[in-house]
Amino acid sequence: MPQNSEYKATISETQSKGYKQRLNSWAIARLLPDAKREIVARFRSRSDADGYMQHLCQVVPNASFMVVFDCQREEAAI
Repeated sequence: MPQNSEYKATISETQSKGYKQRLNSWAIARLLPDAKREIVARFRSRSDADGYMQHLCQVVPNASFMVVFDCQREEAAI
């Protein structure tokens, strides 16, 4: 009996993409002068985000960064 393999592939791609997006909920946001933020990087754990933020603060001392739990799905700047 023939199966509709295209339909199954679409479902699995949607499920895996959603799962992958849910993994990286912690983000580092760069605080911009006009009270907006720009997502710089995403991480799976808060401790990874904290460690990378310390590195960013050393490399770019004049910029302001903040670790946030981001539920929105926007792309990272880097």
